[in-house]
Amino acid sequence: MLITNRIAEVFAAAGMRGWLHARDLDTGRQIAVGADDQVVIGSIFKILLVLEFARQTVAGSLDPAERVLVRSRDRLGGWGTAGCADDVEVSLRDLAYFTMSVSDNTAADMLLGRVGGPDLLPLLAQELGLTRTRLIGGPRELLETMIADVGAGDDDEFARIYPALPEEQVRALRVYDPARTNSSTPEEITRLLALIWRDEAGPAQACATVRALMSRQLFWTRLAAAFPPGVRVAAKTGTLPGLHMEAGVVEYPDGGRYAVAVFGRTERQSMPRLELDLVLGRAANLAVGELRGE
Repeated sequence: MLITNRIAEVFAAAGMRGWLHARDLDTGRQIAVGADDQVVIGSIFKILLVLEFARQTVAGSLDPAERVLVRSRDRLGGWGTAGCADDVEVSLRDLAYFTMSVSDNTAADMLLGRVGGPDLLPLLAQELGLTRTRLIGGPRELLETMIADVGAGDDDEFARIYPALPEEQVRALRVYDPARTNSSTPEEITRLLALIWRDEAGPAQACATVRALMSRQLFWTRLAAAFPPGVRVAAKTGTLPGLHMEAGVVEYPDGGRYAVAVFGRTERQSMPRLELDLVLGRAANLAVGELRGE
């Protein structure tokens, strides 16, 4: 059976539709399942955000030790600083760490404002040749579209309304439509990773910073769970109800390096999250195994 059919069956068996692209960073060999389709990228956009931060740091236009005060009004919910009860003072460097390690939306929003705002990242994508990568904003802008789409007046009203929405109304939100939210293709995401791992996405020091931060991600149930001890995985997750995704690079002790971007959409949002996460890893493992000739 073709490897692409085997990967498609892994998704189908879990009640998911899946997209995947994997590339050998040294030979150029590729595995593609819907890899040119436009897909929602969620928090995977944070790779570009942290890359821009690292490039500006190397250029000397940002001081990574600059202090930033995160106040209650800045919090967007989620992990990291968003869960703090009091104001938090951190460096820009630590905002980048929280952005990548626990996908802290508040940290990402603060960092985005400091590097130049949401209009800057589309220019970076264009510079890197990512012509199908569409970026409309950061976590705050996306939350604002969700609040508007459900007819809520503020964050608190949205938090009350959203859990009771029928599934079809949730799926109609702009954040689920690749044409109206941050989106790209699986192939372009692995191309971005290849540029970073080859020191071609900016100064070598900036690319090294992004690689190091991606290796500190704490979520392990997707790509990292699929590979044995000794295999290094540096990655970034993205999640919305019913959408699970991850992009990263898998590095073997023998020097093999493989960029993988995998996206899954469930038929029902109520499906167990851990089970769906593991499906992404299984699909990635099959693709990397094929590239390695295993």
